[in-house]
Amino acid sequence: MTSNSSYAAAGVDTHAGDLAVELMKASVSATHGPNVLGGVGGFAGLYDLSFAKDYTRPLLATSTDGVGTKIAIAQALDKHDTIGQDLVGMVVDDIVVVGAKPLFMTDYIACGKVVPERIASIVTGIARACAETGTALVGGETAEHPGLMGADDYDVAGAATGIVEADRLLGAEKVESGDAVIAIASSGLHSNGFSLVRHILTSAGIGYTDASAELGTTWGEALLEPTRLYTGQLVELLAGPHGDAVHSLSHVTGGGIAANLARVLPLGSWVELDRTSWSPAPVFRVLNDLAGTSLESTEGTWNLGIGFFAVVRADAAASVISALGALGLPSWQAGTVTIGDRDLAGFEQGAKGVDGGAVRLVGSYAS
Repeated sequence: MTSNSSYAAAGVDTHAGDLAVELMKASVSATHGPNVLGGVGGFAGLYDLSFAKDYTRPLLATSTDGVGTKIAIAQALDKHDTIGQDLVGMVVDDIVVVGAKPLFMTDYIACGKVVPERIASIVTGIARACAETGTALVGGETAEHPGLMGADDYDVAGAATGIVEADRLLGAEKVESGDAVIAIASSGLHSNGFSLVRHILTSAGIGYTDASAELGTTWGEALLEPTRLYTGQLVELLAGPHGDAVHSLSHVTGGGIAANLARVLPLGSWVELDRTSWSPAPVFRVLNDLAGTSLESTEGTWNLGIGFFAVVRADAAASVISALGALGLPSWQAGTVTIGDRDLAGFEQGAKGVDGGAVRLVGSYAS
């Protein structure tokens, strides 16, 4: 018996892994520009960084993340072509927060059994989203874990690297009193809070293939709406005439609305976000109705319609909103930064170990 057949007897099929690579090869290669060396299948991805010599002080930015339990819905529906976009959104859109342009990304898929078509579908989704954000997919790994994971189970993770000139770095230190807080719309739930989503549906006896009259589709289709990608448009905004007006950016992911904005504001600043400035999408309202909870109670779990924040110079707010709209990102002013003393009871102050500003939401959501 050969070593390969022994491995197969243990539940690992290396030939299936090779077939998965062949099926995804074209989509991965399509993300490669002249800076990527070596093609697909090497032990390490290579990226030519010679252009960085034109920077005065180049800084590399890196981020890593996964998709979380949204994967359980993709697995239940046997639909795997959108989860890759969620992964790219969670990873690459964190890099642009500091003003960096993404360069390359790698992915990791752990599964109970390699089904080549399924793995290729996942990676094709990753590659498609990488191409949309200007990111090269330079490497990845698929690991088969029989006995540890079920045959249809998998998880995905990724890491990316970007570059930014030091004097173009965005962050709380650039924020000034009077700056406008611009909210940028999400496409839905994105990839956060799905443990709560799944709990609500299970408690209500609702299956993913059940139709929802309020949402106009099945629950599974509504919940798998992929994460909106922001990087390409924001990189373009920062490189354009309004770039200098942008002081900080925030990606609204785990932790919710207030906490993620607070992370990119300076200590001593505060913002009141006006709920009347937007109307959360039906998916958020229907889920809260099923749970018997309020929209306000889920502000720390779901994005409720805001996927990103841009904190910009006050006199540039209208032009930035217009520019974002032209780039396909609906946006609006949701608040104003104030730096000064006040009673901060009821405010979210800092998050994720950051001693940042203070944020709270006020008013009632638009219907």
